Amino acid sequence: MSREQWATRLGFILAAVGSAVGLGNIWRFSYVTGENGGAAFLIIYILCIFLVGLPVLLAEFSVGRRGQSDAIGSFNKIAPGKPWVLGGILGVLSSFFILSFYGVIAGWIIYFLYSYLTGTAQGVGAGEFENFFSNFAGGSYGPVFWQFLFMAIVIVIVFFGVKKGIEFSNKIFMPLLAILLIILAGFSLTLDGASDGLAFLFSPEWSAFGNPDVYAAAVGQAFFTLSLGMGAMITYSSYLSKETKLPHAAGTVVTLDTIFAIVAGIVIFPAVFTFANIAPTDGAGLVFVTLPEVFGLMGGAGSFFAILFFFLVAIAALSSAISLLEVSVSFVMRKMKWSRKKATLIAGIAVTLLGIPSALSQGGPFDFLIFGETFLDFVDLLTDQYFLPLGGMIIALFVGWGWNKVDALKETGLTNTMIGTIWIWFIRIIAPLGILWILLLNIL
Repeated sequence: MSREQWATRLGFILAAVGSAVGLGNIWRFSYVTGENGGAAFLIIYILCIFLVGLPVLLAEFSVGRRGQSDAIGSFNKIAPGKPWVLGGILGVLSSFFILSFYGVIAGWIIYFLYSYLTGTAQGVGAGEFENFFSNFAGGSYGPVFWQFLFMAIVIVIVFFGVKKGIEFSNKIFMPLLAILLIILAGFSLTLDGASDGLAFLFSPEWSAFGNPDVYAAAVGQAFFTLSLGMGAMITYSSYLSKETKLPHAAGTVVTLDTIFAIVAGIVIFPAVFTFANIAPTDGAGLVFVTLPEVFGLMGGAGSFFAILFFFLVAIAALSSAISLLEVSVSFVMRKMKWSRKKATLIAGIAVTLLGIPSALSQGGPFDFLIFGETFLDFVDLLTDQYFLPLGGMIIALFVGWGWNKVDALKETGLTNTMIGTIWIWFIRIIAPLGILWILLLNIL
Protein backbone atom coordinates (compact mmCIF):
# COMPACT_ATOMS: atom_id res chain seq x y z
CA MET A 1 0.00 0.00 0.00
CA SER A 2 1.53 3.34 -1.07
CA ARG A 3 1.76 5.98 1.62
CA GLU A 4 -0.63 8.91 1.38
CA GLN A 5 0.75 12.38 0.67
CA TRP A 6 -0.44 15.94 0.98
CA ALA A 7 -1.94 17.28 -2.23
CA THR A 8 -0.12 20.60 -1.82
CA ARG A 9 2.58 22.19 0.34
CA LEU A 10 -0.02 24.75 1.49
CA GLY A 11 -2.23 21.89 2.62
CA PHE A 12 0.55 20.57 4.86
CA ILE A 13 1.28 24.04 6.29
CA LEU A 14 -2.39 24.63 7.09
CA ALA A 15 -2.74 21.17 8.64
CA ALA A 16 0.40 21.65 10.76
CA VAL A 17 -0.80 25.10 11.84
CA GLY A 18 -4.20 23.54 12.54
CA SER A 19 -2.51 20.96 14.77
CA ALA A 20 -0.64 23.71 16.61
CA VAL A 21 -3.52 26.20 16.82
CA GLY A 22 -6.08 24.67 19.13
CA LEU A 23 -7.30 24.89 22.70
CA GLY A 24 -3.64 25.48 23.61
CA ASN A 25 -3.71 28.87 21.88
CA ILE A 26 -7.02 30.13 23.17
CA TRP A 27 -8.23 28.35 26.28
CA ARG A 28 -4.86 27.25 27.68
CA PHE A 29 -2.71 30.19 26.56
CA SER A 30 -5.14 32.70 28.04
CA TYR A 31 -5.39 31.19 31.50
CA VAL A 32 -1.68 30.25 31.73
CA THR A 33 -0.77 33.81 30.72
CA GLY A 34 -3.21 35.17 33.28
CA GLU A 35 -1.84 32.97 36.06
CA ASN A 36 1.80 33.79 35.27
CA GLY A 37 1.84 37.55 35.14
CA GLY A 38 0.76 38.44 31.61
CA ALA A 39 3.47 40.20 29.62
CA ALA A 40 6.41 38.64 31.48
CA PHE A 41 5.10 35.19 30.66
CA LEU A 42 4.49 36.22 27.04
CA ILE A 43 8.11 37.34 26.60
CA ILE A 44 9.49 34.13 28.13
CA TYR A 45 7.02 32.07 26.11
CA ILE A 46 8.12 33.65 22.82
CA LEU A 47 11.78 33.03 23.71
CA CYS A 48 10.97 29.39 24.50
CA ILE A 49 9.05 29.04 21.25
CA PHE A 50 12.01 30.15 19.12
CA LEU A 51 14.90 28.81 21.22
CA VAL A 52 13.41 25.41 22.04
CA GLY A 53 10.16 24.94 20.13
CA LEU A 54 11.39 25.81 16.63
CA PRO A 55 14.54 23.61 16.73
CA VAL A 56 12.57 20.64 18.09
CA LEU A 57 9.78 21.17 15.54
CA LEU A 58 12.32 21.12 12.70
CA ALA A 59 13.81 17.96 14.22
CA GLU A 60 10.37 16.30 14.25
CA PHE A 61 9.76 17.33 10.64
CA SER A 62 13.08 15.82 9.58
CA VAL A 63 12.44 12.53 11.42
CA GLY A 64 8.95 12.17 9.95
CA ARG A 65 9.86 12.90 6.35
CA ARG A 66 12.97 10.72 6.45
CA GLY A 67 11.12 7.84 8.09
CA GLN A 68 7.98 8.07 5.88
CA SER A 69 6.07 6.23 8.59
CA ASP A 70 4.19 6.78 11.84
CA ALA A 71 5.96 8.20 14.93
CA ILE A 72 7.27 4.81 16.06
CA GLY A 73 7.93 3.42 12.59
CA SER A 74 9.99 6.48 11.59
CA PHE A 75 12.42 5.95 14.48
CA ASN A 76 12.67 2.24 13.68
CA LYS A 77 13.48 2.98 10.04
CA ILE A 78 16.18 5.58 10.79
CA ALA A 79 17.72 3.80 13.80
CA PRO A 80 16.55 0.17 13.80
CA GLY A 81 16.97 -1.71 17.03
CA LYS A 82 18.03 1.40 18.98
CA PRO A 83 16.35 2.74 22.15
CA TRP A 84 15.63 6.07 20.40
CA VAL A 85 12.28 4.57 19.43
CA LEU A 86 11.15 5.54 22.95
CA GLY A 87 10.64 9.05 21.54
CA GLY A 88 8.07 7.67 19.10
CA ILE A 89 6.42 5.50 21.73
CA LEU A 90 6.02 8.50 24.05
CA GLY A 91 4.58 10.48 21.13
CA VAL A 92 1.89 7.91 20.38
CA LEU A 93 1.01 7.51 24.07
CA SER A 94 0.93 11.28 24.62
CA SER A 95 -1.36 11.96 21.68
CA PHE A 96 -3.70 9.16 22.76
CA PHE A 97 -3.92 10.31 26.38
CA ILE A 98 -4.15 14.01 25.50
CA LEU A 99 -6.96 13.43 23.00
CA SER A 100 -8.90 11.48 25.65
CA PHE A 101 -9.32 14.59 27.84
CA TYR A 102 -9.02 17.08 24.96
CA GLY A 103 -12.25 15.68 23.56
CA VAL A 104 -13.93 16.26 26.93
CA ILE A 105 -12.93 19.93 27.08
CA ALA A 106 -13.89 20.39 23.42
CA GLY A 107 -17.25 18.88 24.31
CA TRP A 108 -17.67 21.62 26.92
CA ILE A 109 -16.97 24.18 24.18
CA ILE A 110 -19.61 22.65 21.88
CA TYR A 111 -22.12 22.65 24.74
CA PHE A 112 -21.52 26.35 25.46
CA LEU A 113 -21.89 27.16 21.75
CA TYR A 114 -25.17 25.22 21.70
CA SER A 115 -26.33 27.00 24.87
CA TYR A 116 -25.77 30.43 23.33
CA LEU A 117 -27.39 29.44 20.03
CA THR A 118 -30.51 28.18 21.83
CA GLY A 119 -30.67 31.09 24.29
CA THR A 120 -30.06 28.93 27.37
CA ALA A 121 -26.83 30.72 28.30
CA GLN A 122 -28.47 34.13 27.94
CA GLY A 123 -30.88 33.14 30.68
CA VAL A 124 -28.10 32.58 33.22
CA GLY A 125 -28.04 35.39 35.77
CA ALA A 126 -25.04 37.51 36.70
CA GLY A 127 -22.61 35.61 38.89
CA GLU A 128 -24.29 32.29 38.12
CA PHE A 129 -22.02 30.92 35.39
CA GLU A 130 -19.83 29.11 37.87
CA ASN A 131 -22.86 27.08 38.96
CA PHE A 132 -24.01 26.71 35.34
CA PHE A 133 -20.64 25.29 34.31
CA SER A 134 -20.10 23.10 37.39
CA ASN A 135 -23.62 21.64 37.15
CA PHE A 136 -22.99 20.69 33.52
CA ALA A 137 -19.39 19.46 33.89
CA GLY A 138 -20.29 17.53 37.05
CA GLY A 139 -23.20 15.73 35.40
CA SER A 140 -23.25 12.04 34.53
CA TYR A 141 -24.64 12.19 30.99
CA GLY A 142 -24.16 15.66 29.49
CA PRO A 143 -20.34 15.76 29.43
CA VAL A 144 -20.15 12.26 27.91
CA PHE A 145 -22.75 13.08 25.23
CA TRP A 146 -20.94 16.22 24.07
CA GLN A 147 -17.57 14.49 24.21
CA PHE A 148 -18.96 11.69 22.01
CA LEU A 149 -20.43 14.22 19.58
CA PHE A 150 -17.13 16.07 19.21
CA MET A 151 -15.13 12.84 18.80
CA ALA A 152 -17.60 11.59 16.18
CA ILE A 153 -16.85 14.66 14.06
CA VAL A 154 -13.09 14.11 14.47
CA ILE A 155 -13.40 10.43 13.52
CA VAL A 156 -15.40 11.23 10.39
CA ILE A 157 -12.79 13.73 9.14
CA VAL A 158 -9.81 11.40 9.75
CA PHE A 159 -11.83 8.53 8.22
CA PHE A 160 -11.64 10.20 4.78
CA GLY A 161 -7.83 10.32 4.78
CA VAL A 162 -5.03 12.85 4.40
CA LYS A 163 -6.18 14.69 1.27
CA LYS A 164 -9.97 14.40 1.37
CA GLY A 165 -10.31 14.60 5.14
CA ILE A 166 -7.47 16.30 7.02
CA GLU A 167 -6.14 18.61 4.28
CA PHE A 168 -9.57 19.58 2.93
CA SER A 169 -10.97 20.40 6.38
CA ASN A 170 -7.97 22.52 7.37
CA LYS A 171 -8.17 24.53 4.15
CA ILE A 172 -11.59 25.62 5.41
CA PHE A 173 -10.89 25.80 9.15
CA MET A 174 -7.67 27.86 9.18
CA PRO A 175 -8.80 30.83 7.01
CA LEU A 176 -12.13 30.86 8.87
CA LEU A 177 -10.31 30.81 12.19
CA ALA A 178 -8.13 33.75 11.16
CA ILE A 179 -11.14 35.79 10.01
CA LEU A 180 -13.06 35.14 13.23
CA LEU A 181 -10.05 36.06 15.38
CA ILE A 182 -9.56 39.34 13.53
CA ILE A 183 -13.26 40.23 13.88
CA LEU A 184 -13.28 39.43 17.59
CA ALA A 185 -9.99 41.24 18.24
CA GLY A 186 -11.30 44.34 16.46
CA PHE A 187 -14.44 44.30 18.58
CA SER A 188 -12.50 43.68 21.78
CA LEU A 189 -10.26 46.68 21.12
CA THR A 190 -13.32 48.96 21.15
CA LEU A 191 -14.13 48.05 24.78
CA ASP A 192 -13.40 50.39 27.67
CA GLY A 193 -10.85 48.03 29.19
CA ALA A 194 -8.83 47.62 26.00
CA SER A 195 -5.87 49.72 27.21
CA ASP A 196 -5.68 47.84 30.54
CA GLY A 197 -5.95 44.49 28.76
CA LEU A 198 -3.19 45.38 26.32
CA ALA A 199 -1.01 46.66 29.16
CA PHE A 200 -1.46 43.35 31.01
CA LEU A 201 -0.49 41.44 27.87
CA PHE A 202 2.39 43.64 26.67
CA SER A 203 3.77 45.63 29.66
CA PRO A 204 5.73 43.22 31.86
CA GLU A 205 6.18 43.16 35.61
CA TRP A 206 9.94 42.57 35.73
CA SER A 207 9.83 40.78 39.08
CA ALA A 208 8.07 37.86 37.39
CA PHE A 209 11.27 37.02 35.49
CA GLY A 210 12.79 35.71 38.72
CA ASN A 211 10.05 33.09 39.19
CA PRO A 212 11.15 29.66 37.87
CA ASP A 213 7.53 28.52 37.69
CA VAL A 214 6.94 31.03 34.88
CA TYR A 215 9.71 29.42 32.82
CA ALA A 216 8.33 25.94 33.44
CA ALA A 217 4.86 27.11 32.40
CA ALA A 218 6.29 28.76 29.26
CA VAL A 219 8.11 25.63 28.07
CA GLY A 220 5.08 23.47 28.85
CA GLN A 221 2.87 25.84 26.87
CA ALA A 222 5.34 25.88 23.96
CA PHE A 223 5.30 22.08 23.73
CA PHE A 224 1.53 21.84 24.11
CA THR A 225 0.71 24.52 21.56
CA LEU A 226 3.18 23.29 18.90
CA SER A 227 2.08 19.66 19.38
CA LEU A 228 5.70 18.74 20.18
CA GLY A 229 6.41 15.33 21.67
CA MET A 230 2.93 14.14 20.64
CA GLY A 231 3.98 12.42 17.41
CA ALA A 232 1.65 14.70 15.44
CA MET A 233 4.33 16.65 13.59
CA ILE A 234 6.34 13.49 12.87
CA THR A 235 3.20 11.85 11.46
CA TYR A 236 2.15 14.87 9.41
CA SER A 237 5.64 15.39 7.94
CA SER A 238 5.79 11.71 6.95
CA TYR A 239 3.20 12.54 4.27
CA LEU A 240 5.51 15.22 2.78
CA SER A 241 7.31 15.07 -0.54
CA LYS A 242 11.08 15.54 -0.64
CA GLU A 243 10.66 18.89 -2.41
CA THR A 244 9.21 20.69 0.62
CA LYS A 245 11.69 22.97 2.40
CA LEU A 246 11.46 21.96 6.04
CA PRO A 247 13.06 25.06 7.68
CA HIS A 248 10.65 27.37 5.89
CA ALA A 249 7.70 25.16 6.82
CA ALA A 250 8.77 24.99 10.48
CA GLY A 251 9.31 28.75 10.67
CA THR A 252 5.91 29.42 9.11
CA VAL A 253 4.12 27.10 11.54
CA VAL A 254 5.84 28.60 14.60
CA THR A 255 5.21 32.18 13.48
CA LEU A 256 1.53 31.66 12.66
CA ASP A 257 0.95 29.68 15.86
CA THR A 258 2.47 32.48 17.96
CA ILE A 259 0.45 35.15 16.15
CA PHE A 260 -2.77 33.20 16.73
CA ALA A 261 -1.99 32.95 20.46
CA ILE A 262 -1.21 36.67 20.83
CA VAL A 263 -4.33 37.71 18.90
CA ALA A 264 -6.39 35.37 21.11
CA GLY A 265 -4.97 37.26 24.10
CA ILE A 266 -6.02 40.53 22.45
CA VAL A 267 -9.52 39.09 22.11
CA ILE A 268 -9.80 37.94 25.72
CA PHE A 269 -7.94 40.33 28.04
CA PRO A 270 -9.52 43.66 26.97
CA ALA A 271 -12.92 42.04 27.53
CA VAL A 272 -11.84 40.77 30.95
CA PHE A 273 -10.42 44.15 32.05
CA THR A 274 -13.53 46.01 30.93
CA PHE A 275 -15.28 44.77 34.06
CA ALA A 276 -13.59 45.42 37.40
CA ASN A 277 -14.98 42.34 39.13
CA ILE A 278 -13.43 39.95 36.61
CA ALA A 279 -9.84 38.77 37.07
CA PRO A 280 -7.44 37.54 34.36
CA THR A 281 -5.99 35.06 36.89
CA ASP A 282 -9.15 32.98 37.07
CA GLY A 283 -7.30 29.93 35.75
CA ALA A 284 -8.84 27.20 33.64
CA GLY A 285 -12.31 28.64 34.27
CA LEU A 286 -11.41 31.80 32.32
CA VAL A 287 -13.20 30.59 29.17
CA PHE A 288 -16.07 28.73 30.85
CA VAL A 289 -16.89 31.02 33.76
CA THR A 290 -15.15 34.39 33.49
CA LEU A 291 -15.76 35.17 29.82
CA PRO A 292 -19.45 34.14 29.86
CA GLU A 293 -19.90 36.57 32.75
CA VAL A 294 -18.25 39.22 30.58
CA PHE A 295 -20.51 38.38 27.64
CA GLY A 296 -23.52 38.73 29.93
CA LEU A 297 -22.43 42.23 30.94
CA MET A 298 -22.08 43.36 27.32
CA GLY A 299 -25.80 43.49 26.67
CA GLY A 300 -27.09 42.58 23.21
CA ALA A 301 -23.62 42.46 21.66
CA GLY A 302 -22.56 39.87 24.23
CA SER A 303 -24.57 37.06 22.63
CA PHE A 304 -23.10 37.73 19.20
CA PHE A 305 -19.60 37.94 20.68
CA ALA A 306 -20.13 34.70 22.64
CA ILE A 307 -21.41 32.72 19.64
CA LEU A 308 -18.49 33.83 17.47
CA PHE A 309 -16.01 33.13 20.26
CA PHE A 310 -17.17 29.59 21.08
CA PHE A 311 -17.49 28.76 17.38
CA LEU A 312 -13.90 29.95 16.96
CA VAL A 313 -12.66 27.82 19.85
CA ALA A 314 -14.60 24.80 18.58
CA ILE A 315 -12.90 25.03 15.17
CA ALA A 316 -9.49 25.41 16.81
CA ALA A 317 -10.14 22.36 19.00
CA LEU A 318 -11.28 20.32 16.02
CA SER A 319 -8.20 21.05 13.90
CA SER A 320 -5.88 19.95 16.73
CA ALA A 321 -7.91 16.88 17.66
CA ILE A 322 -7.69 15.67 14.06
CA SER A 323 -3.89 15.63 14.24
CA LEU A 324 -3.90 13.86 17.61
CA LEU A 325 -6.12 11.06 16.32
CA GLU A 326 -4.07 10.74 13.13
CA VAL A 327 -1.01 9.77 15.24
CA SER A 328 -2.76 6.68 16.59
CA VAL A 329 -4.44 5.88 13.27
CA SER A 330 -1.14 5.99 11.38
CA PHE A 331 0.49 3.70 13.95
CA VAL A 332 -2.39 1.20 13.98
CA MET A 333 -2.54 1.09 10.17
CA ARG A 334 1.11 0.05 9.99
CA LYS A 335 1.22 -2.21 13.04
CA MET A 336 -2.02 -4.10 12.41
CA LYS A 337 -1.96 -3.77 8.60
CA TRP A 338 -5.51 -2.42 8.73
CA SER A 339 -7.20 -0.08 6.27
CA ARG A 340 -7.52 3.59 7.21
CA LYS A 341 -11.26 3.22 7.76
CA LYS A 342 -10.91 0.30 10.18
CA ALA A 343 -7.95 1.85 12.01
CA THR A 344 -9.78 5.18 12.40
CA LEU A 345 -12.91 3.58 13.82
CA ILE A 346 -11.05 1.34 16.28
CA ALA A 347 -8.57 4.01 17.45
CA GLY A 348 -11.28 6.68 17.60
CA ILE A 349 -13.62 4.52 19.69
CA ALA A 350 -10.77 3.49 22.00
CA VAL A 351 -9.64 7.04 22.78
CA THR A 352 -13.26 8.16 23.22
CA LEU A 353 -13.88 5.41 25.77
CA LEU A 354 -10.67 6.36 27.61
CA GLY A 355 -12.05 9.90 27.86
CA ILE A 356 -15.16 8.85 29.78
CA PRO A 357 -13.42 8.87 33.22
CA SER A 358 -12.18 12.41 32.47
CA ALA A 359 -15.68 13.46 31.43
CA LEU A 360 -17.07 12.11 34.69
CA SER A 361 -14.28 13.39 36.95
CA GLN A 362 -15.61 16.91 37.47
CA GLY A 363 -18.18 15.99 40.10
CA GLY A 364 -19.55 12.76 38.64
CA PRO A 365 -18.91 9.18 39.80
CA PHE A 366 -15.21 9.32 38.83
CA ASP A 367 -14.51 12.35 41.00
CA PHE A 368 -11.73 10.58 42.88
CA LEU A 369 -8.27 12.06 43.34
CA ILE A 370 -4.99 10.73 41.94
CA PHE A 371 -2.08 12.37 43.77
CA GLY A 372 -4.48 15.13 44.73
CA GLU A 373 -5.80 15.69 41.18
CA THR A 374 -9.00 14.68 39.38
CA PHE A 375 -8.65 12.07 36.65
CA LEU A 376 -8.75 14.72 33.90
CA ASP A 377 -6.23 16.98 35.62
CA PHE A 378 -3.95 14.02 36.40
CA VAL A 379 -3.79 12.94 32.75
CA ASP A 380 -3.22 16.58 31.73
CA LEU A 381 -0.35 17.01 34.22
CA LEU A 382 1.20 13.63 33.36
CA THR A 383 1.38 14.42 29.65
CA ASP A 384 2.10 18.16 29.91
CA GLN A 385 4.81 18.05 32.58
CA TYR A 386 6.47 14.70 31.85
CA PHE A 387 5.54 12.89 28.62
CA LEU A 388 5.81 15.87 26.26
CA PRO A 389 9.11 17.36 27.50
CA LEU A 390 10.69 13.90 27.87
CA GLY A 391 9.60 12.94 24.36
CA GLY A 392 10.86 16.27 23.01
CA MET A 393 14.22 15.81 24.73
CA ILE A 394 14.64 12.32 23.26
CA ILE A 395 13.87 13.67 19.78
CA ALA A 396 16.37 16.51 20.21
CA LEU A 397 19.10 14.17 21.48
CA PHE A 398 18.40 11.67 18.72
CA VAL A 399 18.65 14.21 15.90
CA GLY A 400 21.59 15.99 17.55
CA TRP A 401 23.64 12.97 18.63
CA GLY A 402 22.04 9.68 17.63
CA TRP A 403 21.44 10.43 13.95
CA ASN A 404 24.29 10.99 11.52
CA LYS A 405 24.85 14.74 11.37
CA VAL A 406 25.29 14.73 7.59
CA ASP A 407 21.98 12.87 7.09
CA ALA A 408 20.11 15.15 9.51
CA LEU A 409 21.36 18.31 7.78
CA LYS A 410 20.69 16.83 4.35
CA GLU A 411 17.09 16.06 5.28
CA THR A 412 16.50 19.66 6.37
CA GLY A 413 18.36 21.13 3.38
CA LEU A 414 20.74 22.99 5.71
CA THR A 415 23.99 21.26 4.70
CA ASN A 416 27.02 23.59 4.78
CA THR A 417 25.03 26.54 6.07
CA MET A 418 25.43 28.70 9.16
CA ILE A 419 21.77 28.14 10.04
CA GLY A 420 22.32 24.39 9.88
CA THR A 421 25.30 24.59 12.25
CA ILE A 422 23.34 26.75 14.70
CA TRP A 423 20.36 24.39 14.53
CA ILE A 424 22.49 21.31 15.22
CA TRP A 425 24.04 22.89 18.32
CA PHE A 426 20.68 24.12 19.57
CA ILE A 427 19.35 20.57 19.18
CA ARG A 428 22.44 19.10 20.84
CA ILE A 429 22.86 21.48 23.76
CA ILE A 430 20.37 24.34 24.25
CA ALA A 431 17.07 22.49 23.77
CA PRO A 432 17.97 19.37 25.84
CA LEU A 433 19.37 21.44 28.72
CA GLY A 434 16.33 23.71 28.72
CA ILE A 435 13.95 20.75 28.67
CA LEU A 436 15.94 18.92 31.36
CA TRP A 437 15.75 21.98 33.62
CA ILE A 438 11.97 22.13 33.19
CA LEU A 439 11.63 18.41 33.86
CA LEU A 440 13.60 18.79 37.09
CA LEU A 441 11.45 21.75 38.13
CA ASN A 442 8.32 19.71 37.49
CA ILE A 443 9.66 16.73 39.43
CA LEU A 444 10.90 18.78 42.38
